[in-house]
Amino acid sequence: MKLSELMTTNVEVCNPESSLTEVAGKMKELNVGVMPICEQDKLVGVVTDRDLVINGLANELEAKAQVSQVMSESLVTGHKEMSVKEAADLMAEHQIRRLPIVEDERLVGIVSLGDLAVNQETNDDAGQALEQISAPTQSMQ
Repeated sequence: MKLSELMTTNVEVCNPESSLTEVAGKMKELNVGVMPICEQDKLVGVVTDRDLVINGLANELEAKAQVSQVMSESLVTGHKEMSVKEAADLMAEHQIRRLPIVEDERLVGIVSLGDLAVNQETNDDAGQALEQISAPTQSMQ
């Protein structure tokens, strides 16, 4: 099965100049944990709810600070023709739960582990990816 069959299209995005408050509000409204950041249709970053807390609040940034200050710019992306297995392996390798789908650097969709898990054909791949993603990278003391 190809990602084009599972991915969410018409993804809401913000731009790098959007404030932390704007992005957080949009994420709350849409009930999502990630917001792609695009500049003229080109994917330039992603911000997660965790980024907002760790890179924003914990660093005492003002609510009106630009999201470009906290977004991740080292992107891991997939493509529409990628198989679910390839996507799950990529997500596991990079310990990510959501994979932006791009075509010529333009965002065309997004796939989450949840999208993979709800399909009977792809459930095993999603489970293996989640197991690897959830493995601790360092011990807590």
